Amino acid sequence: MGAADHVFTAHEMMAMEHALVLAGQGVRGANPLVGAVIIDDDGAMVATGAHLGAGTDHAEVAALKSAVLQGVDPAGCTMVVTLEPCNHTGRTGPCTEAILAAGITRVVYAASDPNPDAAGGARVLAGRGIEVAGGLLADAATELNRRWLAALQDQRPFVTVKVAQSLDAQSAAADGSSQWITGPHARADGHTIRTRVDAVLVGTGTILTDDPRLTARALDGSDADRQPLRVAVGLRPIPEEAAMRGNGFVHLQTHDPAAALTELYRRGVRHVLVEGGPQLVGVFLMADLADELFAYVAPMLLGAGVPAFQRLGVATLTDAHVWRLDPDGAASVTQLGDDVRLHLKPIAPAPASMKKGR
Repeated sequence: MGAADHVFTAHEMMAMEHALVLAGQGVRGANPLVGAVIIDDDGAMVATGAHLGAGTDHAEVAALKSAVLQGVDPAGCTMVVTLEPCNHTGRTGPCTEAILAAGITRVVYAASDPNPDAAGGARVLAGRGIEVAGGLLADAATELNRRWLAALQDQRPFVTVKVAQSLDAQSAAADGSSQWITGPHARADGHTIRTRVDAVLVGTGTILTDDPRLTARALDGSDADRQPLRVAVGLRPIPEEAAMRGNGFVHLQTHDPAAALTELYRRGVRHVLVEGGPQLVGVFLMADLADELFAYVAPMLLGAGVPAFQRLGVATLTDAHVWRLDPDGAASVTQLGDDVRLHLKPIAPAPASMKKGR
């Protein structure tokens, strides 16, 4: 059913607006951004929750736990959530079962869940006697997860791109030196992102030039508990002594970013971090396969050097790739020591005629 089939109260509208704000507290990636609010019979918001990333409680469960901590009995209350409650068991259990067990009597959601593995929650809840209404602020909820939805539709991982650059958008000096453009705070933040993704991807050129380990490391330099798959993309062979070799290493011998993502999706990867180099980053951007961008900008000028973005295929201003600061899923602007991290989302990719590998 759509919004036209249901009557929503003013309190439910306010709760949904707040739930959309809460959703932005999560992190973009393998899962959508979701927020939930529990309201009582008087329309007061008595508990809230947000999904904070893969493996953490879904927003509905987080809200229910928050209610318990506050001594609030959610039985008989209404739950307002930005995405249809899931009906599957992944890293966490089905939200439908948690809602039923808590005694919630009405569920209002914004957008239907398009994931075939998780969909059907509204039908299950209605079948168990809960009043269910969908479509409230559905457009806003859909826009919040627009790129995640695109990745799901294409059956590919969500792609985060990370670049480190100078003020004049150089990733390395004229002699090729690039360690380190950014400072320790920015590098530590990059390692935090690595711990959240399923795979870190670089081109063979970066491996031959920098010999990166691509592991996720803690502040003291030790390996983090959760490590991403380390992926090399390109046709050139990887030296046997390369630092990134070993358990959890994959070499995809292709120049086609879409083909690489298809293979990683087949292997169960749902969130990829593309770290470069500049040509590989450009290929992903040109193919409209970059879903979010973290740009770490250092307060230095190199004059000449290696541009942070290459092979974009932009010949005139109308071909430009347009991005916008994204406050959802991470702060849009963050100071990290002397550096600044920009979090951006794509608005207008290059024309379809320019895209490669699609």
